[in-house]
Amino acid sequence: MERVKSGIKGLDELIQGGLPQGSAILLSGGTGTCKTIFSMQYIYNGALMYNEPGLFVTIEANPKNIAWNMESFGWDIRKMQEERKINIYRLHLAPKRTFGELLNEELSTITGIVKELGIKRLVVDSTTAFASLIEDPSTIRSLLFKFADGLKELDCTTIFTSETRSTKTSFSAYGVEEFMADGVIVLYFTPPNRSIFVRKMRGTNHSKTVHPFEITQNGIVIKPKEQVLWEAIK
Repeated sequence: MERVKSGIKGLDELIQGGLPQGSAILLSGGTGTCKTIFSMQYIYNGALMYNEPGLFVTIEANPKNIAWNMESFGWDIRKMQEERKINIYRLHLAPKRTFGELLNEELSTITGIVKELGIKRLVVDSTTAFASLIEDPSTIRSLLFKFADGLKELDCTTIFTSETRSTKTSFSAYGVEEFMADGVIVLYFTPPNRSIFVRKMRGTNHSKTVHPFEITQNGIVIKPKEQVLWEAIK
C-alpha cells in the first residue's frame, strides 16, 4: 500500500509511515482540540515538504482567517498560494435551493479545482457545520455519504473534521462518519494535556494506545514514544 506522509511530526510513526494514499480520514474531537490546526498543517507541510498541492475546503470559516491562522505559526503561505500549491475554498451553501442540489454543485466545483490544479491533499472542515443547514439527521447522514463518495472519486488523500461531544468515546457528530471513513483519528484535550488516538486505519497496523502531543511555534508535535493512560482522558 502506498503511503502519504502526513506532515504532522510524530504521526507517521503511529500509522506505518503515513496515511493510505487516496483514503478518507475522519479527524474528530471536542471544541479546542486543534482539529483545524492539524488539518492546516497537513495541507501546508504537504505543499512545503512534499510538493503536493492541497485544497482546504471550509464550510464556516472565512478563507482569510484560515490563511491568517497559518501565518500565525510563522508559515509562509503567500508564495505557495500564488503558485496554487495551497488553495482555500469556502463552500457556498446558502439555502437558495435544496441542500442536495447545492451540495452537488459544490462537489462539481471542488472536482474542477482538484483536476485543474492537480490537488493531492484535501481537507473538509467541518462536516458538523451541515447541521446548521439541515435538521433531519437521516438526511445529513445520506448526504454525507454521497459527498464523501464523490470526493473519494477524486483520488485525493482527504481529511474530514468533525466536532464531537467532549467525551472520549464520542468519535463523530452524527454517528455515521466513522463508518464512511477509512481511518479515524481522535484528538483530546484534558487541560492542560493534549493527546491523540488512532481509532482505526484500514490496511494499517497502527498504534493502539493514546499518545501526547503539543502545540509548538511550528504546529503540532506528537510524541509517539510516550503514552497516555486511557483513564486519564476525561
